[in-house]
Amino acid sequence: QVQVVESGGGLVQPGGSLRLSCAASGMIFSINDMGWYRQAPGKQRELVADIARSGRTNYADSMKGRFSISRDNAKNTVYLQMNSLKPDDTAVYYCNAEISDLSQPMRYLAVWGQGTLVTVSS
Repeated sequence: QVQVVESGGGLVQPGGSLRLSCAASGMIFSINDMGWYRQAPGKQRELVADIARSGRTNYADSMKGRFSISRDNAKNTVYLQMNSLKPDDTAVYYCNAEISDLSQPMRYLAVWGQGTLVTVSS
């Protein structure tokens, strides 16, 4: 079994910053893309950013310039640095990773975390 666990959410004032972390654990063989998604109340889940194992990144247009995704392959961890936060950024942020485990090393599955709540409010 493999899992990903997010951390770092919380309450922040508009204009503030937060750094989210997501660590994958278990019988991991390899991890391809890792990414962050978010779901605001009453809205569909949307992509925030993702990052390939090579370090190539992809951002949703509304996040470019404010958010930065990075990863530490040695730690099986992906980060999301969020700056200049706005009330509209309030959402549950989910981590997703394409992981293969030791029992089936050539089969990659999308693994989701439980989410971490980010609230931007004064």
